[in-house]
Amino acid sequence: MRLRRFSTVRTRLLALLVAIAVPIACASAFAAYATYRAAIVAIEAAQARAADDFAVRTRVWYRGMSRALLAFGTTAAEFGLDTPGCRDAGIKAIERAAGFRAFFLRQGDGRHCSGTLDPALTAETLNGLAAQLAQRSAVGMWNGADLGRMRYDQVTAGGRRYLAILASDLAGPDGGLQQALLLVAPELLENVFALGEEGQVQNVALIGRDAGVVASRGEDRDLSWLPRTDLIPEKHARWTGLNRGGEDSAFATRMVAEPDFYIVASFDDRPAEAARLQFAVLLLAPLLTLALLCLVCMRAIDKHCLRWLRGIEVAARSRTANNRVRAVVAEDMPSDIRSVAEAFNGMVEEQEVRQRRLQTALDDNRFLVRELHHRVKNSLQVVQSYIGLSKRDHRDEARLALADAECRVHVLSAAYRFTLADGEMQPVRIDLFLDDVVTMISNLIRSRDQWVTSRIETAATLSVDRIIPLGFLVADVASRALRGTPGVRIIVEVVDVDASAIEVSLEADRDIEHSAPPRLFAGLLTQIEAVQTQEPHGRSLGRWRISHHS
Repeated sequence: MRLRRFSTVRTRLLALLVAIAVPIACASAFAAYATYRAAIVAIEAAQARAADDFAVRTRVWYRGMSRALLAFGTTAAEFGLDTPGCRDAGIKAIERAAGFRAFFLRQGDGRHCSGTLDPALTAETLNGLAAQLAQRSAVGMWNGADLGRMRYDQVTAGGRRYLAILASDLAGPDGGLQQALLLVAPELLENVFALGEEGQVQNVALIGRDAGVVASRGEDRDLSWLPRTDLIPEKHARWTGLNRGGEDSAFATRMVAEPDFYIVASFDDRPAEAARLQFAVLLLAPLLTLALLCLVCMRAIDKHCLRWLRGIEVAARSRTANNRVRAVVAEDMPSDIRSVAEAFNGMVEEQEVRQRRLQTALDDNRFLVRELHHRVKNSLQVVQSYIGLSKRDHRDEARLALADAECRVHVLSAAYRFTLADGEMQPVRIDLFLDDVVTMISNLIRSRDQWVTSRIETAATLSVDRIIPLGFLVADVASRALRGTPGVRIIVEVVDVDASAIEVSLEADRDIEHSAPPRLFAGLLTQIEAVQTQEPHGRSLGRWRISHHS
């Protein structure tokens, strides 16, 4: 796993825990599922064995009944079925065998012998029952036993139900016994279906397609536990479905005798529920343990690692507002994090020493710069005063030249005065500066019949390096117009073009004769970073666009 993909310590440690926990969780889930499947397979196998056990009991019981019937019938046929002793011997025999109720024997020549313990079972009734059963399909034998054509069924006579075993087509070449019928009480077979004490098998029944429920045992005597849909197995089957009562149950079937004589049993679902509960416990216990382990680890990381790292981070970020902030150093900190905190505090102290030294040097430099600019401003004022005094001693062109020079010196002096207004170098407001320059032009250069005014509608600022050449530009253009045109009126206009540019224009009140600007004029435009948008023409003395970032 590439932990570098995660940006924080928390996410990297959490990713590492997940990388460890996921394989363990998968292995635990697989082990829980394997245990659950083994338990379910064992339960299903036990249920199938239970159905097989009942099928074996049924086969043994019916085989015993069939052998007893064939042995008695063969013996009776040897002594003659029409003799009085046949009936008496038969009644004694069924009286000795508890549960036997009646028998009927018939030879191929029509002679028969019958006996019963129930008065309702007459010879005619037994003969009719034998004829009825003989018309139904015979059941198949198992394990290679050859007892002839057998039919296992149940019949009702005289308001009572009996289990019937019919052996047919027994006559050999000598014309001996042909049919033998035995009726027994259902309780005799039901006693074989003992459910035991384990309680896994809730109900069991022996079912035939034509015979219906032959015998049954269980808690539900109403047979509502039987599956809603009959399922005759080829050999055996197991499924879960609805019973006749509408509830889910587990069923298992086992064929007893072909084609439709089979055992069906329903089972208690508590073992499966216990297996599901065991699966849930085996699955959730390790997962919850891993989740708790992850939470504990993350809590320990927060308490013993991230908390101290956040303290160092807070100290580092708080230094912008408070230079005295230090990272917390505690005794219970991990040694490596405490070493980082101490190193951070040492670095902060060294930085504060350097900052104090730099601040001292910066303050000294600012003082020297202010003093230098004050000296420059004072020197310019002295120069301006000397020029003004010298101007009194001259007339005509010399006086005008000295006035121009005085005006330009005033531009420099005004620029330094505005930029150092608060004791620090700062941008100069264009409106205040140009108003001062226009006033100085009116005082120094114009004659009595001339006029210079300003209309400045901007609050933009420029640095001193750009405001000085702007003042020179306005002074130069206005001076040339005033010298060449007596009685002229000039308006200096400044407006905002957009949020980052202004437009400066000078306009006279009449058409004037324009002269070529001096070579220095192009240098001024370059210093201002101005673009001329209108050439001097007619009344316009020029228009320039200047960008600013105030």
